[in-house]
Amino acid sequence: MHQMRRLVLGAIFLLGSMLASVAAIAENAPTNTVEAPAPVPAVAPGAAAAGSAWNAEVAPAKPGEGLILDAHQTDLVNKVSDYFKALSTLKGSFVQTGADNKRMRGTFYVKRPGRFRFDYARPSRQIVISDGRYLAVQDLDLNNEDRVALDQTPFRLLLRSDVNLVRDARIMEVQESDDMIILGLEDKDPNSPGQIRLFMSTKPDLQLKEWVTRDAQGLKTRVEVSNLEKSVDLDGNLFRIKPIGRPMASP
Repeated sequence: MHQMRRLVLGAIFLLGSMLASVAAIAENAPTNTVEAPAPVPAVAPGAAAAGSAWNAEVAPAKPGEGLILDAHQTDLVNKVSDYFKALSTLKGSFVQTGADNKRMRGTFYVKRPGRFRFDYARPSRQIVISDGRYLAVQDLDLNNEDRVALDQTPFRLLLRSDVNLVRDARIMEVQESDDMIILGLEDKDPNSPGQIRLFMSTKPDLQLKEWVTRDAQGLKTRVEVSNLEKSVDLDGNLFRIKPIGRPMASP
């Protein structure tokens, strides 16, 4: 748990988030051919804790490492921007796989701009909430909370009111196949560290499928989403960060 708290405090929406969970940036030069997602590396138990999907303390890119986009790549990035820009609310299920291959499940809710909530299924009693200003990780078993400004996380890019990834993100990777777009990016703002790799299905319509984050030690966390429902009516109380010890809003 101490490791998880340290990672989260470094953070970030997975968002984005998103949604998060949460993306790792490919080591090879980008192409327009989609490669199979790299498997999550196995590490000794306890090397990474639940919650690293929200981590912004990721391996930094070298200065000026982003792509110079051609017209087609720019169009793909704009399509992903438009997808997130058009979202008002989103609800779905998620499966989070940590670097130790531990899997956790739950339900998530997004209400743009800036708000999301991830409820982890038992035996976990962890909740991740963004109220638009802060991101909080609350552990009801340990009765503690870690909190960080949302603007210090990569999910800021995907949940702001005017999503524009060409303008605000350093694009690290663009790949495309018949049914998938993979986009790796980081915030241009040096005060918002973090890298995220998005996997977007394109058939029948553009839709978020998963994201991957990588922490400063190179450990990856994958968040897969499913059963997505757009434009659902979500109670604003779901996104209130309430003090630990008081009843939490139930979806």
